[in-house]
Amino acid sequence: MILKYLGRRERLMIAACFVFIMGQVYLDLRIPEYMSEITDHLQTGTATDIIVEDGVRMLACAFGSLGLALATLLLSSRMSASLCRTLRTKQFQRVGEFSKQDMDSFSAASLVTRSTNDVYQLHQFLPRAVQVVIKAPLIAILALWKINSSAFQWTAVTLVAMLVMLVSFSVIIWRGIPYIRRMQSKVDAVNRITRDGLEGTKGIRAYNAEPRHERRFASTSRDLLDNSISLIRVMSPMHAIASSMLNFLTLAIYWIGAGIIASTGSQGVQMQLFSDMIVFTSYAAQVVSAVMMASNILRGYPRAAVSARRIEEVVEHAPSLAEGTSDPPERLGDVEFRDVCFTYPGASKETLSDISFSVSCGETLAIVGPTGSGKTTLLMLISRMYDATSGTVLVDGMDVRGFPSRELGSRVGYVPQTAVVFSGTVSDNVNFGDGSDSRTPGDVERALRIAQLWDYVTTLPGGIDADLRQHGWNMSGGQRQRLGIARAVCRDPEIYLFDDTFSALDYRTDRDLRAALDRETSGSTRIIVAQRVGTIMDADRILVLDGGRLVGSGRHSDLIETCPLYREIAESQLEVS
Repeated sequence: MILKYLGRRERLMIAACFVFIMGQVYLDLRIPEYMSEITDHLQTGTATDIIVEDGVRMLACAFGSLGLALATLLLSSRMSASLCRTLRTKQFQRVGEFSKQDMDSFSAASLVTRSTNDVYQLHQFLPRAVQVVIKAPLIAILALWKINSSAFQWTAVTLVAMLVMLVSFSVIIWRGIPYIRRMQSKVDAVNRITRDGLEGTKGIRAYNAEPRHERRFASTSRDLLDNSISLIRVMSPMHAIASSMLNFLTLAIYWIGAGIIASTGSQGVQMQLFSDMIVFTSYAAQVVSAVMMASNILRGYPRAAVSARRIEEVVEHAPSLAEGTSDPPERLGDVEFRDVCFTYPGASKETLSDISFSVSCGETLAIVGPTGSGKTTLLMLISRMYDATSGTVLVDGMDVRGFPSRELGSRVGYVPQTAVVFSGTVSDNVNFGDGSDSRTPGDVERALRIAQLWDYVTTLPGGIDADLRQHGWNMSGGQRQRLGIARAVCRDPEIYLFDDTFSALDYRTDRDLRAALDRETSGSTRIIVAQRVGTIMDADRILVLDGGRLVGSGRHSDLIETCPLYREIAESQLEVS
């Protein structure tokens, strides 16, 4: 997955890292050779200047290796940062294509973790991995090649040490993988509880639920802590095993070397064996260091692999709603349902059953019914947040599934019951979405006046340029609803969808707002979901839903006579004779 998203520039950086690492390995392996030469010079009494010359060369190799290591680290870090930026961007773009069904399948908390913590795990892992994946095998292979002509016992004990470490590391990683896989899901859970606490602060305080929420958070955090401690407990022996094996290997080499030297009678041969033992120890230490470097990467690999897989799940996820490709029809504002049924994913019961109706341009259609009767679901099918399970939803005579998403979105102004307020100015929140560059402050003022919000905005320091807090915490519920209405009005779409967006308004503001909408948007189609009969009694037609079925359709006066459910709702709110 990572290689798939590497650009040409990042690939060139990796190639440069490969060249630098080869140079670094060459210089590292030259140092023991100079050590051998210096040892020989000391034994033979060679002139000091030659020894110093070899020492300077050895020092130059060390500094050269250091410089190449720093250059490799710089390039690998830049490559990692660039790749992680690409992965964040691709996740952000993909999530922007998700339907509500797709969002529900991942959850907002998980998506936040995947674009932050998971990407950070890769950012931390990749620079080290690039170096080790190239450097460790080269050092191990070349160092073993350098020492293969030495005493068989030394080579054998080195291979045994490597085998012990590799087997031990494999077992440890195998035991640690389940904890690593659980780690990210537990981070998701902590983020979810934290988000609930931040967004639900008012409700938590109003019900004195702080202790309960603290217990939930403490329990979730404890699960994460226990999993982290278990993971550390399983993985921690890796470094200790590697360090111990290096010490045992050095001891074994000297022990074996001492026996070999003692069994040799010639002093000259003994001195040569002593020199070989020093050089062999240096090469063996490099072999073990290569395995230790690999062990550090192996410790981080499972977590990075899990993070990469979670990122890939988002980036490679095919949106559940296929993009339409048909040529859009003329903009009219007509909406029609033909035998529409809908069942939420994973549910066993239909939310909407055999819904059929039509509304023409300029008409006002109202929808009422008990809670859970499918009113909001019906609006979401028009704006294509979900697709109908069966039947057809048409806008301007064409199935909504044939519309390109941007084209359908430009025809529909959807206002949810809970308006979303973004951090920014009033103007930014009202003049929102495509076409914002072509709209003027006058268009924003007009939308605010229609939404009965202009008087409030003029009291803010800066007017339409006043800053609003994220989620609109410095606004009342009714003001947020009216801001959402102003946002839709500013776009001037052919179809307005109001999802119980008048519920937080007082009766006077409700009346004035509906009058302004009737006057200023008379050429558009308006579909209104409402609980108040007074809000929708003047609509051209009213649909009554009950249990996902259409049980009444007509004007207010007709439904009072023909629809018992509507009459019951009206009698509970109005004086009906």
